[in-house]
Amino acid sequence: MIESSLTMVLSGHRSRWSLFLLAAFFQGVHLQKNDGSVHFVSAPEKPSESQIYRPVLQPSEAIPTPGTYMLKSLLGTPCIKATMGAEYIVIEKKKTWYFSLDPSRVRISGYCVKDVAVLSLTMPNNAASLQFTFKREKKHFYVTRLTAHLIPHPVCKGCLNKTYSGLLDHEKLFKTANGKSFKCQSEHLLLASSELRIKLYPLQMQAFSVPKGQYGKEVECWADFNKRTIPIIIGAVVVGIILIIVLSFLFIRDRRTRGYERL
Repeated sequence: MIESSLTMVLSGHRSRWSLFLLAAFFQGVHLQKNDGSVHFVSAPEKPSESQIYRPVLQPSEAIPTPGTYMLKSLLGTPCIKATMGAEYIVIEKKKTWYFSLDPSRVRISGYCVKDVAVLSLTMPNNAASLQFTFKREKKHFYVTRLTAHLIPHPVCKGCLNKTYSGLLDHEKLFKTANGKSFKCQSEHLLLASSELRIKLYPLQMQAFSVPKGQYGKEVECWADFNKRTIPIIIGAVVVGIILIIVLSFLFIRDRRTRGYERL
């Protein structure tokens, strides 16, 4: 009886040592012990280069998909809300390439303090980002700093990986009264660097005070105002010219008629 027990114990130890040796021999295999038994568990694979997200530049332009991004303060109240479609425009080897930000893959981060707020929009693997720095002064707020970078797939075979980055600093972009939202349906092109441009459209944003997460009264951008008013002005001028011509014709005809009556 004792001999059989010793035999079982020794065989159990040998089998365990055999399993550990096998696990050491085959890389990427781990042992998991559960209720006195040992199981093989495959180790998670490291992401390969093909699995790392990289934006793909396109040779033709497409309308970007707009997304709505909300950032809350530490107290849980909305402090930044932005709705926009964002497009990166890359100038490489005298050619123009395009990439649109995908709202479904964007990670939102940032912070809000008394007179400064930051909204960061980042794609997976930090392959692309946009960061807006808002500043509040008395009765207005505006974007004082915009940073952007893009790490796309190389535009040609054999080309090296390249990072395109740009910065706009000490600006007063999208200036709006506190409690109101800046809105622009027209294209807004920002020159971030000699190789990178950022196009935003449509665009609506509000910072510092976003009651109940809803936009305040809209402040129209100049481009939209011009698009709306210029056709009205041109139409009024054309109508005025036509009216002057008609009145002049009637006046001349009336004078000629009176002259014939005197004779």
